Formats: sequence, structure tokens, C-alpha cells
Amino acid sequence: MIAQLSKVACLVLVIASLITGCQQQYQEGVDVLASSPDLQMLPVPPDYASAAIVATGGLQEWAKAAKLELDGVVTLYQPDGSIYLTEQRYQIYPWSNSIRVSALEPQGEFIYELLQGNFRILAGAEIISGLPSQVVERDLADVILTITTASVRFLDSSVKFTKASETVKVQGQWYCPIYEDFSSPGPYWSKVIFYQNKDSSLVDVLRFAGVKEKKYLAVRGYDYTSIQKGGVLLPAGIEIFTTDARGALPQRVAQVSFK
Repeated sequence: MIAQLSKVACLVLVIASLITGCQQQYQEGVDVLASSPDLQMLPVPPDYASAAIVATGGLQEWAKAAKLELDGVVTLYQPDGSIYLTEQRYQIYPWSNSIRVSALEPQGEFIYELLQGNFRILAGAEIISGLPSQVVERDLADVILTITTASVRFLDSSVKFTKASETVKVQGQWYCPIYEDFSSPGPYWSKVIFYQNKDSSLVDVLRFAGVKEKKYLAVRGYDYTSIQKGGVLLPAGIEIFTTDARGALPQRVAQVSFK
């Protein structure tokens, strides 16, 4: 355990430069976002960050996770009770805080990406606008990126995190809320809460609040496994809900099952 925490300590400064200092734009054929940290000796990060990293495979595995490529079956739930099924491909860059989403629909291909908070559609805007989804693509990309990389997100020195002093019960299990404190004005989300399971140390529940737009989402990851052999542990499935401002009245709007 001590050895693992020491290895976690090596990441903080390097991650700061990768996440906050990286201004490179995506270039076709050049995976500039697929970068891994160099390990250097640095002060130990908060206990909850160390525990989350250990719970999802350990520092060495995350250090090698420059790019995660996942295929998912997506279920979009409709207000009338019907569903829409599709398949999507995700390219996730943990150390660059970025994700690219693509799919081949009957109408053609669409591609969009969220690069360090900046969203853009690269292809198939008209196809995306026609999808029967209750959650917009920018938000879908954000919640998938955050729930899969929550462990190393805590090591982003450009963001301040505050661990709550009291635990809360969510769906019968005890969690410690960890709040992302935004320092820059006008963030997309006004509040993001990471819920760390007291027993497993997994951050498998998230809440997103956009107060200005009166938009509230809850996300749950489940069945954590090594999807890529020998790699980090990721949720095998993700459920996305709309809620009210208090996190109550959840309505499931989407589900992603990774293959």
C-alpha cells in the first residue's frame, strides 16, 4: 500500500502540466492527446485520490493509459417509454481530459469531441440533431469522460476539490461527497459532486448541476472491470438520469454498456 501511494505521489506536477498547460489542437492522423505522464517524485496527494487510483488498478496502470478505446451499446430512453438503441465508439484521453465520440447511424457517420471542456462537432451535425436523445451530446460526452477517469481527475491541479466531512447514503450505500470547486468564472457546470464509496473507494456516482440552465444530471457506474486486458478498472456500464436540484426524482434517460 505504501509503495502504491508513493507512486501516486509522482503524478501531481506532471499531470498539472498535461491537463492545464496542454493547448494542442487535435490533428487528423496525429494523436497529440495520447500522452502519458513521466513519473517524478512529488508530495503525496489527498488520501481519497490515492485510494481511488488504487481501487481502479493502481498508478502504474493509469500511467500507461494514454488512450482508452471503448465500444458501447447506447440505450436512449424516451418519455413515452420506448427506447432507441445504437452503438458508439469512445476514444478517451485520461491525461488530457478529453474524449471523442463517433458512430455510424443509418443516415451516416457522426463524430464529436470534448477537448478540455471545449465541445465541437466534426461530422454529421444533422444526424446528431435527429437522434431521439433527452441528454445533449456535449453532456453525454462529459459524463462518460468524468465517470471513467474520475480517479485521475482528482490529480488535476487546476481544480480544487473539497472533501465533505460527513458521509451520505445513496441507494443504500455510504458515500463521501467530494466537491469540484470552480475558480474560473462562467463554468459550464455550476457544481459537480464526486461520490466515493466508503467500502470500495470507487467514485461510481456523480452529480452535475447547471443552475443557470436548470439542468441536473446524475450518473452511476457499475460492475467495474478491466475492459482492456491488464489495464485500469472501468465501469462496464453507465446509467444517466435527469433529476431535480436536490438530486431527487431521477428519470433514466440513457445507458451505456461497454463491450
